[in-house]
Parts: sequence; structure tokens; C-alpha cells
Amino acid sequence: MAGLNQLSVAVIGGGIGGASAALSLLARGADVRIYEQARRLAEVGAGIQISPNASRILHALGLERALAAIGVRPQAVEYRRWQDGRLIARYAMGDAVERAFGAPYFHLHRAEFLDMLVRALPTERIHLGRRCVGVDRQGPRPVVRFADGSKAEADLVVGADGIHSAVRSALFGAEAPVYSGAVAYRGLVPAETIASLDLEVISTTWFGPGRHLVAYYVAGRRFLNIVACVRQAEWTGESWTEACSPNEVRAAYAGWNGTVRALVGAIEQTFKWGLFHRLPLPRWSEGAVTLLGDSCHPMLPYMAQGAAQAIEDGAALAACLAAEADVPAALALYEDLRRARTARVQQMSLVNADMFQLPDGAEQDCRDVRLAAASRPPLGDWLYAHDARSTDVRAAGVRPPEAQ
Repeated sequence: MAGLNQLSVAVIGGGIGGASAALSLLARGADVRIYEQARRLAEVGAGIQISPNASRILHALGLERALAAIGVRPQAVEYRRWQDGRLIARYAMGDAVERAFGAPYFHLHRAEFLDMLVRALPTERIHLGRRCVGVDRQGPRPVVRFADGSKAEADLVVGADGIHSAVRSALFGAEAPVYSGAVAYRGLVPAETIASLDLEVISTTWFGPGRHLVAYYVAGRRFLNIVACVRQAEWTGESWTEACSPNEVRAAYAGWNGTVRALVGAIEQTFKWGLFHRLPLPRWSEGAVTLLGDSCHPMLPYMAQGAAQAIEDGAALAACLAAEADVPAALALYEDLRRARTARVQQMSLVNADMFQLPDGAEQDCRDVRLAAASRPPLGDWLYAHDARSTDVRAAGVRPPEAQ
């Protein structure tokens, strides 16, 4: 593995994208520092999916045992009807996915997953309470300015600071994210609370008109993660997430099948998230400053790829810097490798937003027939077989859907 000869890198943001990128860069020999605005690194209590395209990277970073210790391997993915729970399609996961793609698929608790990544980082590499307010690029190296008056200079600055990225604004100007017209209610239910439902260790999505619901186990099967996505004309909250009454979720799924009603009835605490995204950026980098993850390609959750694509970004960035000694040239290669792929995942997430929530009728019938005829999740091969550590631009190319 080619080294980066102690290239100094300032990663802005200590979430999943920033932490995993730091690990990929450290593994290549970079001198990495993470700067995070929070006083402690923490995530919300919700589920996250890590598919083989991301888990193979984590395995290569030496996290195979740690990942297996906190992850739940779903044995199947199911799609079901909203009204009667009738099965539309079922795809084998578990060992079948690992045999097909050489790496496992995991469901995880977000906070446990971030904690695993942070524990793999040397503590002296992490600087908390450092909110980025700008990046100066006039000198030979970029300089990051923080709200407390301090600064950090590096050979490369990586903005991993989310959908409201200060680094992105410093590069390309402020721009508000786009509200998708939907909200997600998220909740964790203790497994013993819904034991009578005898749920399999799988991921189940119930499709319905104008809304859908996803459920799967996390945290060593101690909790069932529930995500309920509902169309809502506008988002008026000051934050993109807010606490709400579980009764709001229950009202949204009144009239659905008994299993769904039992699941939302078991939720004791829930948060309501406005689902926002951005259109693909024409470029991610300027000079020796670049972006990754939600800072450059925030996506709706309907492909379960937000975290996986951020992990891919970090691995690809490290590989490009190892292959190209000149930082701007390495960043140009990084964009060539990543922009088309992430833009396609963004687009497919938008497509799924409608496909999951079709009204009953002819189009819904056609969807169900198409899904039932597939042997694997649609586009799964294109997603899961990819190895982001390769710098072969041709291998990262986006083939048309009919070539899948």
C-alpha cells in the first residue's frame, strides 16, 4: 500500500464520514487531525445500514471483529403491502450476500458504530469544540479558522461537516438544502416489547400510499429500529430533527396491517426528521480543499447508502492521494472516481422515494411484479461489488440501468 509520506490533513467533522476518512488516511501514512465542533463525539440513537461496499473497507482497516461484535447480519430483505402485510418480494442476505460480494451486510446502532470508529483513532488526533467558520486559501497551504479564534494549517483540508457544511460554503458559497417533501419518524423499541410478534432477523419494508415503514434489529438484537417515512408538504421546524409525540406516528399508520400498528404502538419516544438533500455539485474541490459525504452529496435514505458512500469517499480519497503526489491532481482523480457514482445513488434515492409510496393501482401492481421477479435487490450488484480503494476510473464508471 503506497504511503502519503506524512501529508498533513485537517478533517473538519468527526461524524461517521470524517472518522472513517481519517482511518483510511492514517492507514496510508497521512498526518491526520480531526476538528469537530461538538464537545464530544456522539450520534443519535437510530439504525444504520452498512453494505458490503463499505464493510470491505472497514475490514481492510482492521475493524472486522469490532464490526461483527456490534452488528446484526440480516438474513433477508422483505417488501410487504401496507394494508394486509402480503409479501411482495424477499431477497436472501446473510451468507448469500457475503458469498456474492466477499463482505457482509450489517444493521447497526449509529452511536455504537461511531464509537467503534472513534475508538480505533488515536485520541491525540481528535480536537473537540472546534467549530469551523471559514477556510483561507490565499497562502501556500489552506488555513481553517475556528469560532474560538484558533486556526489550523494543513497540506489538505477535507470538509466532512455534513449537509450544512461550513467548508462547502467557504468553497462555493452558502446555499440552502432542498426539502424533499417528506419526514421520517425514527424510534427504537426494546426487543422484549415486541417479542410476541416473533419477527425474523431481517429488514422489512411495508409499502403504502404516501408513506412506508422500515424495521430491522440493531444493537445485538436488543432493539428494533423503526423508520416511518411520510409525505408532508413543508418543514417549518428550526432544526431538521425534533422530538414529537408517538401518537403522531400512530395516527399516520392508522388503518395499516396489524404488525405495523403493533410496531408504531410500541414506540415510546420518537424524533421527527425533515428529509433534505442537494442537487449534485459540479465540483467538490478547490486547490487543496475538498469535500466528502453529506457535505457534497447528501442523499435521501431510500437506498440506505448515506454512510456507506461517505466511507467509500474516504477510502477513495486516501487511494488517490497515495497514487498522485500532487494534491490538486489527486483531488481531480478523486472527483473523477466519485462524483458520477454518488450522483447516481442520489438519483436512485429520489426514484425510490416515489416507488416506495405509490398509490394502489396499475403502477403499484407493475412495481410489485418487477420486484417479485428479481433475484436480488435492484442495483445491489452495482452497489455492493464496488471497491472504492481502486483508482481505476473505468471500474468506477456508471453503467446505464439496462447494463445491470
